[in-house]
Amino acid sequence: MRSSKHIVLLPGDGIGPEVTKAAQSVLEKVAGTFNLALTFEERPFGGAAIDKEGRPLPPETLSACEKADGVLMGAIGGPKWDHLNGEDRPEGGLLALRSGLGVFANLRPVAVPASLAHLSALPPAKVAGADILVVRELIGGIYFGKPRILEAEYALDTMRYSVGEIERITRVACAWSLRRSGRVTSVDKANVLAVSRLWRETASRIARDEFPDVQMNHLYVDNAAMQLVLNPLQFDVILTGNLFGDILSDLASTLAGSLGLLPSACLGGSTPLFEPVHGSAPELAGKDVANPVAAILSAAMMLEEWGEAAAAKCIRQAVEDTLKAGWRTADLVVDGSPSVQTSTFVSEIILHIGRAK
Repeated sequence: MRSSKHIVLLPGDGIGPEVTKAAQSVLEKVAGTFNLALTFEERPFGGAAIDKEGRPLPPETLSACEKADGVLMGAIGGPKWDHLNGEDRPEGGLLALRSGLGVFANLRPVAVPASLAHLSALPPAKVAGADILVVRELIGGIYFGKPRILEAEYALDTMRYSVGEIERITRVACAWSLRRSGRVTSVDKANVLAVSRLWRETASRIARDEFPDVQMNHLYVDNAAMQLVLNPLQFDVILTGNLFGDILSDLASTLAGSLGLLPSACLGGSTPLFEPVHGSAPELAGKDVANPVAAILSAAMMLEEWGEAAAAKCIRQAVEDTLKAGWRTADLVVDGSPSVQTSTFVSEIILHIGRAK
């Protein structure tokens, strides 16, 4: 066997534990198929950690993540913790985790196969074949800006980016675009914001000087949002900052028709972090109906980051084959067709992996 990879699991809240368990089962199966050595360690995080230890990101959890080869998160949050504020909320723990690991690049792929294009809010002909990668800067911008003021009569948040922060996220977007079509759309609000003018100037310089084979164009964020709806097929890699990336990646995710299909990776720091795009969906927790695809594809992104391209491809193919065979969780059914439980869906994926070799 190859050298062992240690994975910290952060199941979190709601359906998080169910989809994390599904992804772990798939990883264990593909490890056996491809002779990989994987070990797992589960740690409390989010609302579950608040209930158990009084804080969303216990120091022991962060320490375990820093020592791991990869972190796989489920989902966090829910109405139970809505009364909490700022850093005390489950979402505050996620921001602290990203910052603690130094993962500055959030990659959110959105692919719409023809077989699932009917699920989209857009006409199938407009969205089928869309394949977009949103590269979002993750630990800068307005979410981390200082000062931050909340008073009775006004509030203030500060958007800030340095040249170095823009340079490094631009390099990530350009490097990934060379694995694809070589096209990058950088999104900003340079007609209004000084930060965006610096963003546009810096991104253009890095693309021109360091990635001559990359074709970069620029859109204002409002136009980018409109274009994602009007013609999503025009996009390949979208590069943008933290706030705009948060909004645009969620908008792009609707193209696929279900958040349950969409994975993500947070890279660039001490330990890569992988998580499904969807939320905790507490109303579905414990019912064996959650869609595990996003978590499973996040696990595939983890393998790819480690250089295990064949194992990652096997997982993606198994998911695709399962969907092509007609297996659907409830969120993927729009015409009254029967759906299957999470556990049944995962079993089918594992069967397809077993047939891969």
